[in-house]
Amino acid sequence: MADSLEKEAQSADVIIVGLGAAGASAAIEARAQGADVLVLERASAGGGSTAYSGGFVYLGGGTRVQKHVGFEDTAEEMFKFLMASTPEPDEEKIRLYCDDSVTHFEWLEAQGVTFDDSFYPHKHFEHPTKDGLAWSGNEKAWPYYEKAKPAPRGHKVFVPTGEGKLGEGGFHLAHTLADRARAAGARIECDARVLALIQDDTGRVTGVRYKQFGEEKTAHAKRGVMLTTGGFGENKEMAKKYSPELSDDKVTVVGAPYADGSGIDLGLSAGGTTGYIGALITAPFYPPASLLKGILVNKDGQRFINEDSYHGRSCTASFRQPGGIAYLICDNAIFERPEFGSQPLIDAWETVTDMEKGLGITTGALQKTIAAYNANAAKGDDPTFHKIKEWLQPLDNPPYAALDCSVGKATYMGFTLGGLKVSKDGEVLNTKDQPVRGLYAAGACASTIAQDSIGYASGTCIGESTYFGRRAGRHAAGLVQQ
Repeated sequence: MADSLEKEAQSADVIIVGLGAAGASAAIEARAQGADVLVLERASAGGGSTAYSGGFVYLGGGTRVQKHVGFEDTAEEMFKFLMASTPEPDEEKIRLYCDDSVTHFEWLEAQGVTFDDSFYPHKHFEHPTKDGLAWSGNEKAWPYYEKAKPAPRGHKVFVPTGEGKLGEGGFHLAHTLADRARAAGARIECDARVLALIQDDTGRVTGVRYKQFGEEKTAHAKRGVMLTTGGFGENKEMAKKYSPELSDDKVTVVGAPYADGSGIDLGLSAGGTTGYIGALITAPFYPPASLLKGILVNKDGQRFINEDSYHGRSCTASFRQPGGIAYLICDNAIFERPEFGSQPLIDAWETVTDMEKGLGITTGALQKTIAAYNANAAKGDDPTFHKIKEWLQPLDNPPYAALDCSVGKATYMGFTLGGLKVSKDGEVLNTKDQPVRGLYAAGACASTIAQDSIGYASGTCIGESTYFGRRAGRHAAGLVQQ
């Protein structure tokens, strides 16, 4: 069997496992360096989890769209924000990403990815218009506005008429990059599931064994193998180990069906280790934006977050309250049904006292919370959680309503963040921070920037996948086997 596999083996300078945004970006750059590239995609077509997304890319520092709509931004302010909003930031990676953000934006456009020169000014978890720029993180929320000058950096991919359905920005981006990789000369084989990495006597990764249409095959890599296989949300055991909240049956995992951690397992089998791993968990309660003027309270009637935060931050804080219980309290002046439909209406009451009874909150606790909030909101102040003045308004117009943000009642969903520990150029690292020779990783199976819900900004995953995929592609293409 081994002899027949070797006889039929093909070879390439660089073998890329997975054709999502990271894999396609890596293939384009490796081909630009003159490398022969073979891409093995497990599904019947490329795209990965990016194809399921709205197509936000987190970029800043003064992109064309930012300048066109009148926002000033610098790489330094972007760097300060990402450093402040990341639990265990890799300063080198974040610095490179921010300093190269404008040129990366230009690279994406050069590949055929399109962004409209317009701005969406409203609060939304994923705006439905073609506008190319929006607020997509916590830049304007406390404590981040104290750390860096706020600027919108969520660049939404626009799908031109005739090239796809409006709103399918992630699909357009992923397939545009895949088409560009194919046009650049990358050899792409679909329905090809990589089963194992091949290593020589020194531990260097020299190829892969894969299965395609029931037949096992071998492919040799002269310079390197790159893992761009996506996250691990579909692997319950891995989720329990690395991101327990995501493994909760009350959380719906979003992404590609093959995001099962196979790339992480392959990297570990070759001697690699994992970096920071977390997850984004959210259940957006806005739009409508008026709901941001409400207050989130737990089962004890206490506030726990500034409600104008990015939905990943506020909803994860709700998820982590005692018993997973949280309520969004509104009055008649601001109440509307959440557009996403995630939080059911519990009931409405004429007084806060009646609402306390209805929610089972200790008598007086919610009354005290609302009284203190109203007194400060009337002065345009929120001394405890520092919600910005735009979203401060006393809740004094009965009846009062409670929307259920509790785990098991609201619709929580999420996806994984992080994976294999890698260098700035995508080299998979071992427990001694030494490269596993010949092995790379990028995208959702690697740890680069995005780490958790609390500091996440929409578009970071696609941004880091494409940027660090490019770096890994260039590095692998230039590697000369010793």
